[in-house]
Amino acid sequence: MEEYIDKSAYDLSLGQKQRVTIASVLCLNPEVIVMDEPTAMLDPKGKNDVKEIVSKLKKKGLTIIYITNIIDEIFISDRVVMLEKGEIVKEFETKDILENIDFLKEKGIEIPKAIETMKKLKGKGIEIDLSELI
Repeated sequence: MEEYIDKSAYDLSLGQKQRVTIASVLCLNPEVIVMDEPTAMLDPKGKNDVKEIVSKLKKKGLTIIYITNIIDEIFISDRVVMLEKGEIVKEFETKDILENIDFLKEKGIEIPKAIETMKKLKGKGIEIDLSELI
């Protein structure tokens, strides 16, 4: 982002603004970062960039509270906490998503076909290793 140091914030794309925002927060050396829908309105490359940044920050030991309503984005998390009207209605480890599909559907969460297929395969005795997704 150094090439944009003299640019106005108005000249940056949404993805660039998002990365600058994350960088400015990191200057404070936080132990916890809260991100509220950080990929909203970003193109696929911008979304991937933000998810990569989050993954790298997690590996460095930062706690990231990542708020999203996009089911595909939960795979960068260790744990899922679902809220409804400000109350926790479900909490589970991300690796246990297949066991929680029915609950998520009941709550109106659209489940990607790939995850549906994984659940069906598991039901037929074919174990799925989600660690590559997580």
